[in-house]
Amino acid sequence: MEKDKTHPFIKELYSLANANDRAALAALRRGLGLPPGAAPQMFPYIEPLLPTQRSQKLEETCYLIASLFALHPLPGGKGNMGDHFRQADPEGKNKDALERRFTILLAAHSEDLPDYLRQAISFLKSKDQPVDWNQLFWDILAWDGEDCRVQKWWARAFWGKKPPEEAGGESS
Repeated sequence: MEKDKTHPFIKELYSLANANDRAALAALRRGLGLPPGAAPQMFPYIEPLLPTQRSQKLEETCYLIASLFALHPLPGGKGNMGDHFRQADPEGKNKDALERRFTILLAAHSEDLPDYLRQAISFLKSKDQPVDWNQLFWDILAWDGEDCRVQKWWARAFWGKKPPEEAGGESS
């Protein structure tokens, strides 16, 4: 599931953030909550990066990721959304609320996923929890898999055994 190479589209988003291109990030945020193409301010930043022949899924994913990234371009995220949610509340102070929020995200149908991801990214931003944008990009592309592989992988990261460094250095 995890992709080793950063997709060129994600690299370009990081370059906008690294250059502190506030105008570009503002234009990309205008797409939050809108279908692809509904925020023409995004076109100059998205269209040059997309192949001429592309699937609707790729196009929708790029527009979605770009708007979400512009909302929370904090670098340094590692892993998937399950990892990010777990790391957002390391002491488990809000475990029940966090589990409800995460379960709703896992149950999202692909047509509702943009709304739930926008809420999830807003939550992670409020906790200063970075997101692995490359991984999220690939996960969204694979969201509709019949085997629910992405959802299972996120769930395992959230509820599964914690790595030794997160469990206080203990090994089992």
